Amino acid sequence: MDIRHLTYFIEVAHHRSFTKAAQALHITQPSISKMIKLLEDELDVTLFYRSAKQIELTDAGKALLYQSQQIVNSFQNLTSDLADVINSKKGAITIGLPPMVGARFFPQIISDFTTLHPQISLTLLEVGSQKVQVGIDDGSLDIGVVMLPIDEDIFEMFPIVNEPMMLIVHPEHTLAEKAIVDLSQLKDENFILFRKSFTLHDNIINRCIESGFTPNIIFKSSHWDFIAEMVAINFGIALLPRIICKDLDPERIKIIPIAEPMIHWNLGVIWKKDRYLSFAAKEFINFTSKRFDTNLKI
Repeated sequence: MDIRHLTYFIEVAHHRSFTKAAQALHITQPSISKMIKLLEDELDVTLFYRSAKQIELTDAGKALLYQSQQIVNSFQNLTSDLADVINSKKGAITIGLPPMVGARFFPQIISDFTTLHPQISLTLLEVGSQKVQVGIDDGSLDIGVVMLPIDEDIFEMFPIVNEPMMLIVHPEHTLAEKAIVDLSQLKDENFILFRKSFTLHDNIINRCIESGFTPNIIFKSSHWDFIAEMVAINFGIALLPRIICKDLDPERIKIIPIAEPMIHWNLGVIWKKDRYLSFAAKEFINFTSKRFDTNLKI
């Protein structure tokens, strides 16, 4: 038995299909079938049985799957660790950033980091917090920024921002001259929200429901500047973080605080707990935490 046997077995178990596993591994189906048969003969067990529509794991297969995943993960950690040594601390990081976060906080950080570590390449993906968490959990992202709180059984994190959300309206809106508003005063308004993949989407809706109404959403966008522009033409109202509102034209948009309990834009940098972190990822986490006065050292 070698690591390749276990890798092939995991793929078949994952896809519940020899054909799909073979396609994913870019080998022929007979090759993967032969490999599984050799593994069954060596262990003297049956790992799969065929149901009407697909193959299923036997009890022995389920037991082997759990152990195989641990072994393959350990092997990958080992090879990654060795790569850091062999490659003299070269590396690559894939980072997930919600659009508001990337544009506001990270251009200078990224510029300074790449100057300090020219052999580390950064790939940035602009996606909402929910997709960032999914990407970090499944390994397609190394690090990301999300809205807090998170599941601390799955992720490690450090906080970077905690900003109240502000109401923005057209200057001729009936609420434009208010010094402060309650969410309940917005029950008859037309809302412009971030898309569903943004945690703010659900947070705002849930807080409105707690205030006694379901918001009337007339438009959704992935970009805060587009949302602000829709408010500026009096298409509806929106809620944006206070730090973002500082960039808005006060002649075109009125910014109004929301009464307690406020909605907060609470952000943190996260990575997967108990997963190997490359030299590059560790350096980026340490570098970024210092910029936000957290000063981690991992």
